[in-house]
Amino acid sequence: MSQEAKPAAPAPSTEEGPKPPTASVFTMFGGKKADDKKADDKKAADEQTGAKAEDKAEDAAGADEDAVESPEVHFEPVVTLEKVEVKTMEEDEEVLFKVRAKLFRFDGEAKEWKERGTGDVKFLQNKSTQKVRLLMRRDKTLKVCANHYISPEYVLKPNVGSDRSWVYSCTADVAEGEPEAFTFAIRFGNKENADKFKEAFERAQAENKKR
Repeated sequence: MSQEAKPAAPAPSTEEGPKPPTASVFTMFGGKKADDKKADDKKAADEQTGAKAEDKAEDAAGADEDAVESPEVHFEPVVTLEKVEVKTMEEDEEVLFKVRAKLFRFDGEAKEWKERGTGDVKFLQNKSTQKVRLLMRRDKTLKVCANHYISPEYVLKPNVGSDRSWVYSCTADVAEGEPEAFTFAIRFGNKENADKFKEAFERAQAENKKR
């Protein structure tokens, strides 16, 4: 008996299974790509960060405005200093003569003239005793560089080689506190002022001779 023919095995199917939808499919129907979605998310995050930064800036500006508008704080001093009247010891004296000059003193050890100061030289007469003294202060510092009574024994001599300066010896100048003997040379801006000083010097000697 002949064997029956077996049915042939079915041929393997060449059809592939369903594939996941591609990005182009989403795009076709108005969907967005993954990259576009990430970009949108980043943009939204940036906008949110920017909004927070603007809020902080507005808060800071508001704080500054509050600081500007706040009332000024005033502090009272703990100790109140009283004004002290400074006396120059010239309050009870009358100025008889004043002129600008430069004063020198002779240094016996160095055998040379040394500048004492530049400023106004004045003859002051005491209102009570009527005695006349010579007072000279340095410019700016107002430190006393000559202070002595004009004794009738003082001799005013012309300085050699100058018609606008005089030389004289003083036995008791108290500019530094203690009486000291000095030989002074005093120079003026012109001959006219030098002559006026000599006249005032001799008048002061005459006044002191009466006392």
